[in-house]
Amino acid sequence: MSDPATFGVVVLTQGKRPVELARAMDSLRTQRRVVLDIIVVGNAWEPTGLPPGIATLALPRNVGIPAGRNAGVAHVQGEFLFFLDDDAWLLDDDVLARTADYLRAHPDVGMIQPRIDDPSSDREMPGRWIPRLGNTHRDDEADVFSVVEMTVAMRREAYDRSGGWPGIFFYAHEGIELAWRVWAAGYRVRYVPSLRTGHPIIDPRRHDDYFFKNARNRVWLARRNLPWPLGWVYVANWTGVQLIRWCQQPGGLRSWLAGWWEGWRASPWEPHESRHKLRWQDIARMARHGRLLVI
Repeated sequence: MSDPATFGVVVLTQGKRPVELARAMDSLRTQRRVVLDIIVVGNAWEPTGLPPGIATLALPRNVGIPAGRNAGVAHVQGEFLFFLDDDAWLLDDDVLARTADYLRAHPDVGMIQPRIDDPSSDREMPGRWIPRLGNTHRDDEADVFSVVEMTVAMRREAYDRSGGWPGIFFYAHEGIELAWRVWAAGYRVRYVPSLRTGHPIIDPRRHDDYFFKNARNRVWLARRNLPWPLGWVYVANWTGVQLIRWCQQPGGLRSWLAGWWEGWRASPWEPHESRHKLRWQDIARMARHGRLLVI
């Protein structure tokens, strides 16, 4: 029998959902056949009221979702990493053990997106939870080129080689960049629906700046990762798609346009970051696996 898998687990929270955070922690503590090194990162919050033995990291200000996750990674050990938002949880007590089994059996896979369900809802699960163009084939395993960030598993070396989450994004589209960077590091990213995690159905447009950051980060995604002229084509295509959507469902257009302009006006890199983009061979490899980075 192989040794139990070790996971460094980063749970991100602002301390505003204590009931949900307790549920997330309970789902981690009941996992079988794994050894977990868990840290709860408080984004502008001092984590309290946690089970014994859980490490904490209090960030003095809200640095955003991707930067908060990155901050936690340096404080945990493990062959694998698992990222869990405070309102998400694991639906089975062997999710992480089966995740480790999968990664050990597929050494070319660097990151896994589990299936996400809301067991308390009778509504159809959101298409945005299926990380592929068209939001279809919910039950089918496949290579994917983005992840739904609230619950993600990675090899530690894939995280290191990819550079981690793009902290400057604050939130929105960080799962696309990380997936692209994992592919560029030589790994595959897989959607594995047999691994079940939970999350309540919540409209992401509840945030006032949802449209602004979605547009800004879409432009930054292209500027940070895609060589010219592909980056321009990518943004042009997504701009056209978004404008068509506004014709069908108006709302938030002013904020979206402001974010689009900010994406071109402001630098998409933090001062310490390397500015290397994807290589054409990386883009070609993703295309061979089913993702042409045009739209």
